[in-house]
Amino acid sequence: MMMNKRLIAMVGESKKYIAGNVIFQWLGMLANILMMYSITGFLGTLLPDSGRGGDFYQNIKRLVLVVVFCILARFLCTLLSNRMSFLSAKTVKKTLRQKIYEKLLALGSSYQKYVASSEVVQIAVEGVDQLETYFGAYLPQFFYAMLAPLTLFIVLCFVNVPAAIVLLVCVPMIPMAIVFVQKWAKKLLSKYWGQYTALGDTFLEDLQGLTTLKIYQADGYKSEKMDEEAEKFRKITMKVLTMQLNSITIMDIVAYGGAALGMIVAILQYRAGHIDLTGTLFIILLSADFFIPMRQLGSFFHVAMNGMAASDKIFALLDVKKEETGEIAEEVPQTNDLCMQDLSFSYDESRQILVHINLSVKSGQFVALVGASGCGKSTIASLFMGRNTADQGQITLGGLPLAAIPEDVRMQKITYVSHDAYLFKGSVRDNLLMAKEDATEGEMWKVLEQTKLADFLRQEEGLDTKLLEKASNLSGGQRQRMALARALLHDSPIYIFDEATSNIDVESENDIMEQIIALAKTKTVLLISHRLANVVGADQIYVLEKGQIVEVGQHESLLQEQKTYASLWQAQQELENYGKSEKGGAQA
Repeated sequence: MMMNKRLIAMVGESKKYIAGNVIFQWLGMLANILMMYSITGFLGTLLPDSGRGGDFYQNIKRLVLVVVFCILARFLCTLLSNRMSFLSAKTVKKTLRQKIYEKLLALGSSYQKYVASSEVVQIAVEGVDQLETYFGAYLPQFFYAMLAPLTLFIVLCFVNVPAAIVLLVCVPMIPMAIVFVQKWAKKLLSKYWGQYTALGDTFLEDLQGLTTLKIYQADGYKSEKMDEEAEKFRKITMKVLTMQLNSITIMDIVAYGGAALGMIVAILQYRAGHIDLTGTLFIILLSADFFIPMRQLGSFFHVAMNGMAASDKIFALLDVKKEETGEIAEEVPQTNDLCMQDLSFSYDESRQILVHINLSVKSGQFVALVGASGCGKSTIASLFMGRNTADQGQITLGGLPLAAIPEDVRMQKITYVSHDAYLFKGSVRDNLLMAKEDATEGEMWKVLEQTKLADFLRQEEGLDTKLLEKASNLSGGQRQRMALARALLHDSPIYIFDEATSNIDVESENDIMEQIIALAKTKTVLLISHRLANVVGADQIYVLEKGQIVEVGQHESLLQEQKTYASLWQAQQELENYGKSEKGGAQA
């Protein structure tokens, strides 16, 4: 009943803790049986016709000692049982989250093609927490609920067999009630988790786009959509709670009814003279213990069902298979040539983004890619980084198919810097060491000098200067310089700059371009830029328009052709010189 062999095998280390949990619960039950036997035995000595009178004070003393011993034993067993539960849950959380993390690493930077980030967060946090309860509470209780009634049955058979049989026979009625609601519960909880992840997706998207929503005053519309998703989640949650309440009521009726039936049989056996009063009291006191473990199992059942629904989501992620890319190349690319040959790409069938692209970045070249916004420039960068897969054509690195080169080799060869490069919460040192784990302080200060951040950081706390998440305590220009400093420290042979100078101040843009141009003298550089003034010195300029390469050449030759590049250049020059000409006219 709800035993997922794959799940249990995956967290094999928890088995010993589950077994320990069951053993300590069982020993606690034995202590309880001994205490009940001592109490009923003492009550028997008080009966005038029992023949077991003895010294009253001696009997009381013996009873107190046994009861104290049993209470301490039960306390210790409960303590150790809870400890086993904690260790089991700890193992499960650590193992499953590590498996999820390793899977995301295996999928690489393109993991979002297979699963949404919000869903990953939900299953890695709350989903794993649900399985913590499954391993720490449900599984130990499942085995204990099988063991406890059998132990009690054997003990009570020495007192009265008919009463013991009736109690044992009634116990399976609780799991029968559980099985009765299991199919309904499984479907309901599957819908619950589906709606939960949908609500998480909506919330995350709205949160990330909150500034945009405010600018366009669309927050009211999105709020209504969020309310709709929340209402769906509320309804499915209420259905789950109703199902749980109904099933608990059924289990209570079965448990208390079974215990009452056992008591009635014991009293009838006493009335028929088949058992004495001491034995009758013993059965009455232990009759509830037949059902308490199974009833407790029923309480954990709903959490376990939720855990099973969560495990389906976890296994769906772990079972994701990366798209086949052919055989992995054994040799490392010997050159730093990046090439696209007859490449076409689309995010969906309705719209082609790139059409028959042929683009070559030779070792040591400074190549620029320009074009109007939305023409597909960043998509080309994404394809070079392996985040997307082409529909047609081939991408090669050093003559080898890019997809056949292991991701770690690609990352050693290529460094990507975008306009929104992520800076992590921590210190400047922490962020720089991501690029080179064994970097010395001298090396770190060198790249900070190159990006003109050193003076600023010396006025702060140096390399230990704290950064908030996304380095929100720095200006836009400082953030981009920090991203460039980290990229320079990585020291790879190929650099791709994807609009790395957009949305920053002019001074920072000039400083960054100065470093990119200097880098292009010793490295292979692909610069994607909307500002044509930044690509004037490129060895080769590719002009992209509506997903196609329409022009290739150097700045001067492209201007002479008087086509797309020349039009873009003219338009930008007019915009950039507009203020200057107005100012000059006013002075004249």
